[in-house]
Amino acid sequence: MPEAHRTVTTPNELAGASFEIPGVLWRRDPQAAELPLVFDSPHSGSSYPEDFRFCCPFEVLRTAEDTYVDELYSAAPALGATLIGAVFPRSYLDANRAVDDIDSALIGGTWPSPLAPSHKTRSGLGLVRRVVRPGTPIYERKLSVGEIRTRLERCHTPYHRVLDEACQRAHRKFGVVWHVNCHSMPSQRSAKSSKKGGHCADFVLGDRDGTTCEPEFTEFVARELRSRGYTVRINEIYKGVEIVKRQGRPAVQRHSLQIEVDRALYMDQKTLEKSPAFDQLRADITGLIEALKSFTSARLEERRVEHPA
Repeated sequence: MPEAHRTVTTPNELAGASFEIPGVLWRRDPQAAELPLVFDSPHSGSSYPEDFRFCCPFEVLRTAEDTYVDELYSAAPALGATLIGAVFPRSYLDANRAVDDIDSALIGGTWPSPLAPSHKTRSGLGLVRRVVRPGTPIYERKLSVGEIRTRLERCHTPYHRVLDEACQRAHRKFGVVWHVNCHSMPSQRSAKSSKKGGHCADFVLGDRDGTTCEPEFTEFVARELRSRGYTVRINEIYKGVEIVKRQGRPAVQRHSLQIEVDRALYMDQKTLEKSPAFDQLRADITGLIEALKSFTSARLEERRVEHPA
């Protein structure tokens, strides 16, 4: 069996953290004039807990990570935004799933409350994954009710609490908040066609069919990315899951958008090494954050004109 505890260190994972829960998450607060803009990366964690006890090869298990996504958005605090990242791996516990989205086939016992498994969970990709990918199981055992509840209490609950607090604080202060849920997606393109643009989507934006943010927010992000030469699709396959569903309430000026970026644009999907294009993609995402800074600042000014103190 592979070693149960491994940590893959990335240069920016905890550097400059304003707040952290060891092994769980970090938060970096704005380093410039604060904006009601919050980014989070729930799947880039690479610290594998001792009690994981997986049976698949470690290098295969790591392919479930959104590797380096937190680094792609690392400029956010310097531009006035809040950035939050998970330290635990998504294959251990997926913060982007509801607490009742559990695969009963994985439980060694009876769950004490009703379950609502999604179609993803039925294929083994739920709150606690059963497989890394189809045909590759993570465990050669079932997990006890206590084991799963411990993961929820250790990882899921504090992650959502810290994200909720960041968004609520911004909303209280400014009367509005824009939240960006940051992910990467497995690439369908070949290594020879790993350049941006073309038939394959470079980015997919998800607002759950227009229910988690105002359309202007989604359209602005799509326009900015397209202006940099990227192919952008909206609500195709990746519509957004639990996090944008919880955070997005546009009727009360809480806007939440999921962004997926094709992994082939910045890394080798087999070795998980950064590609030579990583720095350019990070620069382009920094440009997007700068544009969002202008977007939010303009919208705040509009609100001040419409609702003077």
